[in-house]
Amino acid sequence: MISAWRRIRRDGRRAGKKELLDGNLEMEFTIPTHFRCPISLDLMKDPVTLSTGITYDRESIERWIEAGNQTCPVTNQVLRSFEQIPNHAIRKMIQDWCVQNRSYGIERIPTPRIPVTPYEVSEICTRLLAAAQRGDQRRCVELVGKIKVWGKESERNKRCIVDNGTGCVLSALFESFATVSIEKYAGLLEDILSTLTWMFPLGEEGQSKLGSATSLHCLVWFLKSGDLSARQSAVLVLKELLSLDQRHVDALAEIEGVADALFKIIKEPICPTATKASLMAVFYMISPSSISEKISERFVEMGLVSLMLEILVDSDRSICEKALGVLDGVCNYDEAREKAYDHSLTMPLLVKKILRVSDLATEISISLLWKLCKNEQREEGGVLVEALQVGAFQKLLVLLQVGCGERTKERVTELLKLLNLYRDRVDCVDSSMDFKYLKRPF
Repeated sequence: MISAWRRIRRDGRRAGKKELLDGNLEMEFTIPTHFRCPISLDLMKDPVTLSTGITYDRESIERWIEAGNQTCPVTNQVLRSFEQIPNHAIRKMIQDWCVQNRSYGIERIPTPRIPVTPYEVSEICTRLLAAAQRGDQRRCVELVGKIKVWGKESERNKRCIVDNGTGCVLSALFESFATVSIEKYAGLLEDILSTLTWMFPLGEEGQSKLGSATSLHCLVWFLKSGDLSARQSAVLVLKELLSLDQRHVDALAEIEGVADALFKIIKEPICPTATKASLMAVFYMISPSSISEKISERFVEMGLVSLMLEILVDSDRSICEKALGVLDGVCNYDEAREKAYDHSLTMPLLVKKILRVSDLATEISISLLWKLCKNEQREEGGVLVEALQVGAFQKLLVLLQVGCGERTKERVTELLKLLNLYRDRVDCVDSSMDFKYLKRPF
């Protein structure tokens, strides 16, 4: 008993020493008040001073101003100017303090790069246009490269570059050099494309330049002939462009080889980002329009239905949703539905995706089932029987219990009526069964 008591007292003294040590560490580790941003109360990484003389961390004060505030958060004075002057003295003191306390795990904050200003962006755009007029390819490459470097430095730089019309200038340059010779200026055009991927929205003038016949032909050229990086940039730009105006979709569909190029990017993936962009581009092109039927027929001939079903077997949520969307769009046409009827994976996959991926995937799967079952012209309800065999009736009942949108609910109800006509041909599981085996999004 005595030895046990001594052990407890000894452990208690050690714990006390540890608490005192931890307390000392906490005291030494305390960040000086003047090193903290008055807004976030965190250690400032890029201290800047406003016209009121108060210093803030650049990121915090920029968010404050972008939210529409026009006063100094500390003094509440109206800001005469929104200019943010780097406080090099405070920044140097913070860096020295970090070095002195590195034994406590404090890392020295790097010297921040001065963000690009609207004036600098306007200046480089002016020089770009002047170099383009002279046909100075080398100078244009240098200036576009500088814009890319600025964009990589920070999201703030990207916003500044986009907000000051750089996308419009680059779109004009792209059209101008593509008009002269795509092969001759391929390197410059590829640099412009890779920069344009994060320049949207472009504004009406920029959209007009990039959506011109010359620019679209150049984009398709890169889709077919460029290296992997160029093809990825081209499809990302196309996806953004097609989402803006149906006229661009119609103009692109008229260009020979565009369907083959997009199909190849999906079939032989470059990266998930390019695959998603290609799926969206195909989706826009097969959406109902004056020429969508023609381009849809071409996609079906190449095997789009089979390819989408193969993607659905094993893909992440985002790609699955887009593949279902493409399949739903192309199945508005008889040829595509015939391909879907003939494929052994169609019904099992569509039924499987209900309540397993996302609400959007469920809605699209129901839309597809409805189109295929409603438009079937075969005898003895082949598709309906197959749907029953893979458990569609039970899944649809569960979906009604879980809840769904009004339009989807109407289609589910109609599907249940159609399926019910053929239930006596299949050994269906009783609808009151336990559905715990289903993976539900709730």
